Amino acid sequence: MIDKKNLPKVSIDGVQRTQSNEDKLNNIILTCFITDAGIETLRYLRSITIESVAGFNISDQELRAREGMRFLVGIIEQRIKEGKNERARKPNK
Repeated sequence: MIDKKNLPKVSIDGVQRTQSNEDKLNNIILTCFITDAGIETLRYLRSITIESVAGFNISDQELRAREGMRFLVGIIEQRIKEGKNERARKPNK
């Protein structure tokens, strides 16, 4: 029988990892951002990226930089969500 957790797959950030490594990374990020300080940090990052609106005169370079930052915050949020889902699937010990 093949253990699917050890087969490489492309993750949300475009890097190929095993499912067990994905789960570990999601749990690490969840652990960092589930604290009060982590929640405030993520709120700050959202405010300067995803919730920030650029004016009509934004340069191409600045727009690309902002989109990269938004993408990174999106990855963090997705990993938090996946980490919560993984914890919910595990039975309590």
